[in-house]
Amino acid sequence: MNYIKRYKVTNYDFMLVIMVIALTTIGIMAISSADPSSRNKQIAGMAGGIIAMIFISILDYLWFTRLYILAYLANLVLLGLVLSPLGSSTNGAQRWINLFGITFQPSETAKILLILFYAQFIMKYKDKVKSLGFVLVSLLFLAAPLGLIASQPDLSTCIMVMIIFSMMLFVAGINWKIVGAVLGTAIPLALFIIYNAVQGDSSLLHDYQQRRILAWLHPEDYANSDAYQTLNSMMAIGSGQLYGKGYNTNEISSVLNGGFISESQTDFIFTVIGEEFGFLGACIVVGLILLIAIRCFMISRRATTKAGEIIAAGVGAWIGFQGFLNMGVATGVMPNTGIPLPFVSYGLTSLISVYAGIGFVLNVRLQSSK
Repeated sequence: MNYIKRYKVTNYDFMLVIMVIALTTIGIMAISSADPSSRNKQIAGMAGGIIAMIFISILDYLWFTRLYILAYLANLVLLGLVLSPLGSSTNGAQRWINLFGITFQPSETAKILLILFYAQFIMKYKDKVKSLGFVLVSLLFLAAPLGLIASQPDLSTCIMVMIIFSMMLFVAGINWKIVGAVLGTAIPLALFIIYNAVQGDSSLLHDYQQRRILAWLHPEDYANSDAYQTLNSMMAIGSGQLYGKGYNTNEISSVLNGGFISESQTDFIFTVIGEEFGFLGACIVVGLILLIAIRCFMISRRATTKAGEIIAAGVGAWIGFQGFLNMGVATGVMPNTGIPLPFVSYGLTSLISVYAGIGFVLNVRLQSSK
């Protein structure tokens, strides 16, 4: 079996690569302002990500998908190790493991591993996609990794995994009646959870989850606690106005320099961009996230196999929805969930994983051009 195929260089999607590298470069600049000690690591992560992207892009993605059972089992093992003595915790959440001196976050690699698993699983049983039984079996396979992620706890990644999963099933062509039933259940359930959160002691949510919802709905009542980050983030973004205060600004009025934004190099990196590069800089980031996601969906539509279609759509949903979820938190549109901005936030596991995802999308594009 040939793992590496011959491709025409002219069929390589250089536009997608340029957008990804441009977005990462903006992220490195913002990280340099937020936490200069993290800059070199992020640059190294970008270099590693580019190497992984190019290497994966010239391989045959169908070879990877044939290892879908191995990918699924490896995912469970890595997520399980988080809860073992090898796991490490920060701020009350145990989401990292340390192997051979390397610390990484399995919930980030879980996204690409699940995309590869479902790409092959859906292609293998594509004739049964429209049946309710297929959807239930797919959900059964999702339950184990989702439960392990939820136990860390990491609700935001659980939400993202469910969004990616839903997009892959939608692209696979599941029955519209099932789609309608899911939406008819999910929307009222979400409204009920919000209603339950505002009714004093919640029977459905943990205390911190309830506080985050309440802080989102009534930030003025939680200005010194759960809404502190979001309110300061909105203030910083607004203070950037049209052109921003300048890269690595030393203005005394800077919300970032005043230390009012913690985790500014990770979950609230969009805040740094809004303050230093202004509305125009923020629009560039929003535009690049949107264009990268759209490009992935366009490649999905041109894929020659169902597996390629699922992979490209899954990665597009991952980048697009996670990007706008992160930016929604920074601007107060969404409750604080604590999720990285793809290609921009500091975090080597997240960065290399999403670059690997783009590598698979590039290979789908190459094979669809043959």
